[in-house]
Amino acid sequence: MKSTFEAALREKLQATGLVEGDTLQSLWSGYGTIRRYGVEGATVRSIIVKHVRPPSGAAEHPRGWNTERSHQRKLKSYEVESAWYRTWSQRCAVDCRVPECYAVDAVGTELYIALEDLDAAGFPGRLSSVTPAELALCVRWLAHFHATFLGVSPQGLWDVGTYWHLDTRPDELERMEGSSLRSAATSIDLLLRRARFQTFVHGDAKIANFCFARDRESVAAVDFQYVGGGCGMKDLIYLLGSCLSSEQCEALEGRILTFYFGALAEALEVHHPDVDAAEVEREWRALYAPAWADFTRFLKGWSPDHWKLNRYAERLTDRTVASIQQLLANAGVE
Repeated sequence: MKSTFEAALREKLQATGLVEGDTLQSLWSGYGTIRRYGVEGATVRSIIVKHVRPPSGAAEHPRGWNTERSHQRKLKSYEVESAWYRTWSQRCAVDCRVPECYAVDAVGTELYIALEDLDAAGFPGRLSSVTPAELALCVRWLAHFHATFLGVSPQGLWDVGTYWHLDTRPDELERMEGSSLRSAATSIDLLLRRARFQTFVHGDAKIANFCFARDRESVAAVDFQYVGGGCGMKDLIYLLGSCLSSEQCEALEGRILTFYFGALAEALEVHHPDVDAAEVEREWRALYAPAWADFTRFLKGWSPDHWKLNRYAERLTDRTVASIQQLLANAGVE
């Protein structure tokens, strides 16, 4: 840790010292580390420091996407995450819990983000598969997050959130084989971007980015590199695809959507009592399948053999492509 950042952090925490602890993980493609630090002489006993240090040479990528465009996208993603913690994260209440940010600092080409240790705060659970009750916690978190930021302009964030947004993935689109999905990609993106009701989307809402309380009664979320504007369905489909099989998505679709929109209506009553939750639901339900198609488009260019390209995703994608012109007309998008 740079001495200037460490000094500022000690002052913020009113600590006598910081003790370097374990590295929890490396950042994608070798762009840095996430490490735990012990805190001496303060109420806070430990913190998490995300240290971004871009590689000096060619970046590593497990699927070979180590292009200059990829590099610049990653750099912007960390700038966005910094802006999120500086400006926006404080708006998240207990129903869409995020870690408290203690300090953010750029030192040359490096970036430091010091965050609350969610393990120490009572959220030590990291899951790859979930029970219906555990999934419901995450779905409810998303609903409250989307309600909190409904209608808010994403200043300093991605204009359009998610890491697979079409405008940021021309290389993957070019790699796709000629298909009706490739031809419809721009129209699907337009349909989602022109939705009347826009909010912030987390942008990478996979199950691995949710931290579960010990009693499994609440959940918090991390990793805000791709937070930005968008339709809430983009987060929901990505969460489901990260932890449910094709058969589970098929079987649970109706119940999950009903639960999500119920939680959204509950949250809108708190944050936007003037907004008609039924109108939001009507618009966003119609965008559930297009959101799946949008993510499927990315996967088919990025990793066409990916396990998430299952029968359920393909069915919703085919349905969207076949009806895209009618969907645009119904939404009044020209």
